[in-house]
Amino acid sequence: MVIQGIAKGERGELAVQAMTEAGVDEIVPWAAARSVVQWRGERGDRARDKWVATAREAAKQARRPWLPLVAPAASTREAAARATLVLHEEAKDRLTTVDLPETGEIALVVGPEGGIAPEELAVFESAGARTVRMGDPVLRTSTAGVAALAVLSTRLGRW
Repeated sequence: MVIQGIAKGERGELAVQAMTEAGVDEIVPWAAARSVVQWRGERGDRARDKWVATAREAAKQARRPWLPLVAPAASTREAAARATLVLHEEAKDRLTTVDLPETGEIALVVGPEGGIAPEELAVFESAGARTVRMGDPVLRTSTAGVAALAVLSTRLGRW
């Protein structure tokens, strides 16, 4: 599962498309403090509907036998309750080498443009999530999730 920071413009749909093609099981839109766009009311419903449609089309293109779930938007506290790994550019451990949970789901947090606010990072860490990084380059929110999924899929033997 990927907890994806809500991004402006088409970046969110690009992330959903690529992650769906890469095999994500669930996508949770995250209303992060630094998300430029906030999903509220009818606007939020329309934005989520776009993510659902994007996932549906990407799943067809990738010939996936099932659609990933696109959950309702989550607050930081709601996201932290499920998070296991948080992508963060200042993390010391790399996703390629960190110990993964032996059972249960892996819920990866991808921050919005502008990154994860220190207060949010503290909430994730206090809930038990571990910070990890991909490497030296800082990836855009639209590409970080799919890159991390590729690493996880390889490490878990899915690819």
